[in-house]
Amino acid sequence: MSARPRVDSPAVQGERDDHGGVALQLTLAMTAASLLLVGTICSAIRPEARDVGKVLAGLASLIVAVPVALSVWDSLRYPGLHGMTDRLIGLAMLAAWATGDMVTAALLPTVMIFGHVLEERSLQSSQRAIRGLRKLSAGVAHRRGAAGEFEDIDNHRLQVGDIVEVRAGERIPADGLVVSGASNIDSSLLTGESIWTHVEAGQSVLGGAINMDGLLTVKVTRIGDEATLGQIIRLMHTAEQAKPPITRLIERYAGIYMLMIVLIAALTWFASGSVPAMLAVLVASCPCALVIAAPAPAIAAVAAAARHGILIRGAAFLEELGDLTALVIDKTGTLTLGQLALVGIDLAADQAADPGARERALALAGALAAHSNHPVSRALAQTTQVLPRPTLQQINEQQGLGLTALSESERVVLGQHALFVQMGIVAPPPPDHDGPVAGIAIGERWVAWFRFADPCRPEAAAALSELAELGLARQTLLTGDHARVAQRVAQQVGIRHVRAQVLPQDKLAAVVEERQAGHAALVVGDGINDALALRAGAVGIAMGEQGTDIAIAAADIVLLGNDLRRLGTCIRLSRRCQRTIQINGAIALIWTVMLVGAAAAGWLGPEGAIAAALLHNVGTLLVMANSARLLRFHEPLGALPEAGEALL
Repeated sequence: MSARPRVDSPAVQGERDDHGGVALQLTLAMTAASLLLVGTICSAIRPEARDVGKVLAGLASLIVAVPVALSVWDSLRYPGLHGMTDRLIGLAMLAAWATGDMVTAALLPTVMIFGHVLEERSLQSSQRAIRGLRKLSAGVAHRRGAAGEFEDIDNHRLQVGDIVEVRAGERIPADGLVVSGASNIDSSLLTGESIWTHVEAGQSVLGGAINMDGLLTVKVTRIGDEATLGQIIRLMHTAEQAKPPITRLIERYAGIYMLMIVLIAALTWFASGSVPAMLAVLVASCPCALVIAAPAPAIAAVAAAARHGILIRGAAFLEELGDLTALVIDKTGTLTLGQLALVGIDLAADQAADPGARERALALAGALAAHSNHPVSRALAQTTQVLPRPTLQQINEQQGLGLTALSESERVVLGQHALFVQMGIVAPPPPDHDGPVAGIAIGERWVAWFRFADPCRPEAAAALSELAELGLARQTLLTGDHARVAQRVAQQVGIRHVRAQVLPQDKLAAVVEERQAGHAALVVGDGINDALALRAGAVGIAMGEQGTDIAIAAADIVLLGNDLRRLGTCIRLSRRCQRTIQINGAIALIWTVMLVGAAAAGWLGPEGAIAAALLHNVGTLLVMANSARLLRFHEPLGALPEAGEALL
């Protein structure tokens, strides 16, 4: 029995309507059951009062006829498999009334309503997951007012641009950007990563994560359905609309199916003369198990994915993921960390023998680099922040060349070879390196060259090898970077096909070529220049932690964390979901055919319609139990492997 018409509505309102409809139906069913019980007891105690029992049974049938009539009306307005079940029950009730069997007319929809309640209870695990996610966004936020004071307001009243204070132990009320402060946050419920993440000013945070120790001031950037939690909740509701091929096939021929069932019921009546057998055929053919064969696994899979930090925008992509045969992946920010890091030091020959020369050069370079916003300077300052920094004076930055300063009356120069030439410092040519190079000189002596690169993610090689084992052995690296850099990265992660110095339209063309060659490509990226390719792939996955809004909007799936090993999790979860849907479809079809056959043969006994209603719910519960196994899907990633390049 449908609790409401199957039309698109806001997620929260739809859930509220479902619970209200089920509660009303359950109340009516219990009232009807009570009247039937009273009538049965009266007839058993006083046989001469059988008319009282019939009246009570008739009254009970009228009570449960209300939800049946409403559901049939909705099924005519919004056709679908749910409606087919309602129409079949309506026909069975009319046939029972026509033959004067008021007990069956009342008991049949009552049993079906109780079965529907059991289905709702079976879905409680996924509904608890949704309610749990909602609780993460509920609570009180400390918002800064116009005068600078903080006021406590409900999280749902926050607006984009609000400044909030998040204290130790509190949940972050909405997606935002850290304005000030530093802390460790626990995002395990959102990204699936159990390790705390250190955040500071300029970094983004997700609503629902827990601030573990420090005090943070956060500027709200996304709220409501646009926030990460809102998207997860909405997509879990959308998963209810999922339909496997077998369900879509039956919906296409729903009218023929309905006519066929009516003919089988009529033939059963003509052949046996048994009204109970005819009613049993109508009830046994209700496709309730088929209706939930796909939505139940889809809801469970989306919930399991969210627990692993994977945001799936639609159940259709769960099907596509399992059929992928190729990988097209971006380099910068996807295979690499997306930021420069110090990967090597070449000391002068006279400095190599001095055990303290390396640390002194790093400390001086880090202290000087801390006064510049150049990417190379930021990388050097970040790498050396654990070292004691000497006092510097007369710091001067020459745009595009480097910095100079005084340290203990000695001149310190940090920058390019051209700066050394300009300052009259003799230095050897920079080393042959495919990334930025900066040198340092102390006094008039050149001391060292620092080599920088955008290092590969430590898990990248293992993740791509895992994808190859899962059937995505055809792998292509696309990047706008120089060929030499691209080849270095490709060699480190094990990719053979490389296209360097490509523009966004070239990335799109490469994905189209894969499709024309008969390959279903998984496209992974994080930047604006990846948006076209993400949209063109069979499935597009964006790196959500530092991906651009355009790339995230264009992608079908978003990794809330940046661990590439979750790509393999996506594939395995998809294939597990597909197998579950196939098994559900087989269970539903076999059970329905067996039940209709038994009903037509009269094997369900004199109360065949009631027996069919009870047995029909067994098939539905089998499907639900099989689907619930997906909620237990869990793949801990463990610690990251050692980085391929030494971060000094």
